Amino acid sequence: MLTQYLNSGQPATKGLPTVNDLPSLPHISPKYLSSLLRMLTGQNTQHYIHEKLIEKAKERISSSDLSMSEIAYELGFEHLQSFSRLFKAKTQLSPMAFRQSFKN
Repeated sequence: MLTQYLNSGQPATKGLPTVNDLPSLPHISPKYLSSLLRMLTGQNTQHYIHEKLIEKAKERISSSDLSMSEIAYELGFEHLQSFSRLFKAKTQLSPMAFRQSFKN
């Protein structure tokens, strides 16, 4: 569900995904989904969403010539700084340093 949301283009118009954006199956509440996700992955929902956002960001950074601002906007970030901060926290590299690692 999260991958579909990230690939749909909706983050650019609706913003960063939340647990409330995910349940698309009837009879699944956000709370139940969060509990299920923690049981299956050991991660809370926010951590899982961040991991998926970073995966998508890595894909876009390494396979496109879009600016970091464009990529951040596509993923639902309102500010480049927020995107850069999360990316660096999860990868220990800035988005630009990550891109440069593919050019060497």
